[in-house]
Order: sequence, then C-alpha cells, then structure tokens
Amino acid sequence: MSEAPQKKDLKPELRIFIASALSIIVILLWAKFFAPKPPAQTQQTNPPAAAAPSAPGAQSNAVNATPAVVKAAPPVAVLGDKNERTIVVESDLYRVEFSNRGGVVKRWKLKKYLDDDKPKQKTLDLVQETSKELGAWPFAVALDDQGLENTANSALYVSSASDNLTAPADLTFSWSDGHLEITKRFHFDETYVSKAEVTAKYDGKPITAGLAWLGGFGDRTVTNPRPIETVNVVYSEGGKLNALPYKKVDDWDKVARGLWLGGKDWTGIEDRYFAAVFLPDSNAPSGKLETRYWKVWHPVQIDGKNEAEPVPQIATATNSPTDLRIYVGPKDYDVLKKMSPPLHSLVNFGWLEIIADPLFHGMKWLQKYIPNWGWAIVVMTLVINMLLFPLRISSYKTTLKMQRVAPEIKAINERYKKYSMRDPRKAEMNKEVMAVYAREGINPVGGCFQMLVQMPIWIGLNTALRNAIELRHAPWFSWITDLSAKDPYYILPVVMAASMYLATKMTPMTTTDPQQQAMMKFMPLSFAGMFIIFPISSGLAVYILTSSLVGIVQQYYLNRTHPIAPAGKPAKAKKA
Repeated sequence: MSEAPQKKDLKPELRIFIASALSIIVILLWAKFFAPKPPAQTQQTNPPAAAAPSAPGAQSNAVNATPAVVKAAPPVAVLGDKNERTIVVESDLYRVEFSNRGGVVKRWKLKKYLDDDKPKQKTLDLVQETSKELGAWPFAVALDDQGLENTANSALYVSSASDNLTAPADLTFSWSDGHLEITKRFHFDETYVSKAEVTAKYDGKPITAGLAWLGGFGDRTVTNPRPIETVNVVYSEGGKLNALPYKKVDDWDKVARGLWLGGKDWTGIEDRYFAAVFLPDSNAPSGKLETRYWKVWHPVQIDGKNEAEPVPQIATATNSPTDLRIYVGPKDYDVLKKMSPPLHSLVNFGWLEIIADPLFHGMKWLQKYIPNWGWAIVVMTLVINMLLFPLRISSYKTTLKMQRVAPEIKAINERYKKYSMRDPRKAEMNKEVMAVYAREGINPVGGCFQMLVQMPIWIGLNTALRNAIELRHAPWFSWITDLSAKDPYYILPVVMAASMYLATKMTPMTTTDPQQQAMMKFMPLSFAGMFIIFPISSGLAVYILTSSLVGIVQQYYLNRTHPIAPAGKPAKAKKA
C-alpha cells in the first residue's frame, strides 16, 4: 500500500484549533486594513468649498461605520428633557429667546432699533420667519453627519435655567441619546458680544461641531431694495474682508458634505445695517476659525407671483470644543473698529471711502453739538461750500473770460462746421480754439471745476448716509423721518430741482450753443428724476438743496461785485 492511504485523519480538537487560529488571523487582518474608521475631525487641508446639509437621512461613511468600531464602548448616560421650554436672556440692548428644543434661538430682538415696517414699526428681530418655515434656527449645531445633526437640533435639551435671565448671565444646554452628546454653554454680557462653547462627542470621542446661523438674517420689512439683496455671507481671511452675496453662495446640494474652510479670522452674516459675527477667543491667533456656508430656497410671493427666494446660511467651528465670541448687533463703525479683530470693514463706504469716511465722521462730530442729523448735514454743507467758495470765484472768472471770447470761438466753429468730425481740418479748428484760450489765459475746464469737485462729494455722502447705522430712521423734520431713505412724498427732490434751476439761471453760461444751454437748464430736472426713480437718500437731497441755496447767495454776490462785461467782437475770420 502506498503511504498516502495510510495517513490518519486529524483529530477534531486539532481541526477546531486550526480553524480558530485562521479565523483570528483573518479577523485581525480585516480589522487592520479594511475596517471602517471611527468619526474624526476634518482637517482643513481641503480646497475652499461651500458645504451644506445633505439630503435628510444621508450619512457620511465615518458615522455609518462608527457602531461597528465602538460597539463594545460603554454607553453614555441618556440626558434630555420631557417638555419644550422657552428661556429668555435680556439686557438693555437685546432680548434673546431660546428654546430647549435644539438649544436654538427663536428671537433676537435689538431694543434700540425698530424694523422698517410702515406705519406700525416694531422692535427689530434679526431672526426671520423663514426659520420657522424651514425648521432652521440660529445657534443650531452643525455636524458632519446629516442624520446626527437633525437629531441634535430637534432633541429636547436640559437647560441650566428655567426662568428668565438678566445679563450678565450664563446658560447651558445639555443632551445625549446614549451615543451622541451635545453641550452648549453661553455667557451673555451687557454688550452686543456674547460667548459660546459647543462640545460634541460620539460614544465619548470628540467630533467636529460648529455653531450655525440658519434661517436667514436681518430686517425683512425693508422694501427697497428687497432684503435678500443686502444680505451677505462674510468672512475675513488674512485681514481681508470677503462679502459673498447669495449669487456667489452654492446651493446645499452642490457641495461636498463635511468640508470646513479653515484660516478665517472671523465669519458671519450681514445685511445693510446689522451683523451676526463669529469671532475666536480674545487670545486666539488669527486664522483659527473654520467655516462652511450654503444657501437653501423657500417660496415667496412677489407681485402676486410665486417665486423661490434664496436663504444664505453659515456655520463656524474651531478645534474641539468650538469656542467663540459672537457679536450680534448694529454695524456701528466706531464700535466695530474697537473689536479684536476689528470689524469696521463691515460698514461699506464703497469705492469713494476716502471721501465718505471723513464726511461721515464730520457729521458725527457735528451731531454731538447739533442733536438733529438733518441740521448737522445743513451745517456741514455750509462749511463745505464756504471752503469751496474760492473755487466758485475762480470758476466765475473763467466763465467771464469765456463769455468775452465766445463770439470769436463761435466764428471759428462756424468756419469749420461744414467738415465732418473725421476730417483732418477739424484738428486745425481745435488748434485755433486752444490758441484763443491760451492768449486769454483760460482753462477750458475751469468753468466747471467746482461741479467736478462736488460730484465725488455727492456720491461719497450718499454712500455714507445709506450705510451708516446712525442715519437709519434719523429724522429731520415733519415728513422726513429717515434721512437714509428717499423722500416718500418727493417734495425735497422738487424743491431741490427748483433751487438748482435758479442757481443755473443766475450763473453765466460758458457756451453760446443754444442746445448746450438748454441741456444745462434741463440738468436740474434730470437730477429730480433720479431722486424719484432711484433709492437715493433724502439726506443727500438736503445737502444739494442747501448747497444750491448757498450757491444762489454766493452767485448773487459775484454778479454784483463782478458784473459781466459786454461781449467782444468776433475776430476777423480767416478762410479755412
């Protein structure tokens, strides 16, 4: 017989031992190389992207695998409330209403400001009705897993307070379902700055948790322009402000879930006059914050038509736990400038900030002595026009010179009018005209130099008036109750146009062309139309009206002291 048939079968005990050993080896190799990893914080090595909640119920791979990895971990104590409660934190500046369902903010009212509703204005609430519609509220927790986030933001938290609180005050919300545990700690001072700390753990292990402002922001009662047109997601990176209107914010379903954009100095959301800003701890280095932002849509009715309106949203986090200071209040330039890091770049003075900034602070200084902002604008206008009076004198003298040579200039134009603008002989006409100006010492733009100086002042002042919180709802007298908004009855633009026309009528014309003269007289009417059609501040109308009245007085003085000399005879015409 051969050797093979003579071998005996392995004993059952040996078979069991070998099978067990092989099983253990397979399990260890699978656990090392193929097993899913537990939840971990996302490091900011990703390229910038806007992140948003994924579809309800969707989960990231990390959290899906968590139970398989930590199944043997000891359970966390379950913690929660049985009833929904409202806790109010109040100071002289604000009234904040929290709900323990999600530990979120349901109302954030600024006591010193009213909304824009007419005629019944109410205390301004920065939390919009959109939050109720979307079920998304400020101070919701932002997690990398949609399912866990939904659970955390709908759970009933245990609150450290059951009664209303008066700042300075502390408030804590705690909740756990045995695996996920969330703790939110808030401290409120008697200023617009509060503090927040958010801690999140899954089966005892820290996970990234941000604090979000959801459901929209700002004053929804504004009508011109639409509120959404002034809402921006904002952040500072490397000391530079980035303001993103809704058009530059991605929809929540077009971005990857769980990406946090790091390196931010501060983040937030704003409208024209108010802001909610997340800042790092006072001693934290710059660039510590991580953020993600997105927009969702909700239906609205505009002019009787159903439309979809965007709702920008933002969340901010730091290394676990998330430790933040939060400014929720007006965009007061001087207050924001004193913040650390400074936030005064939120007050948008536009591309003519170099003019708007000193004009605004000049008005603010005058307002200390003249309590009414309208009269402060009047006084500032008087000062500016007195400073520009030498320019008016210079322009007037230039105008007189141009009137004296007007017949000569007209004769030159007549000789060349038969030639087209492309004809080389037109260049000869220009040489002759400039020769006359040089002979008389005339600067061709000298007659309108004062107007050229006034234009940037008008633009800069209008920007300052429309964006400075101090001018919002600031009255002048009678029907002018908001110098930052346009005149509701268009009385100021009409009076302004009349005064501009009278000032133009009194000022000598630099041209003898009837069409150009008619255009100059038509200009006041076009200005009035601009003030009626566009949302130009009534404060600017006050400035132009005052400036025109001062100009009438100054022009009357110049006409009396420097009478217009008779026009000279035309020069002898040379043949062209």
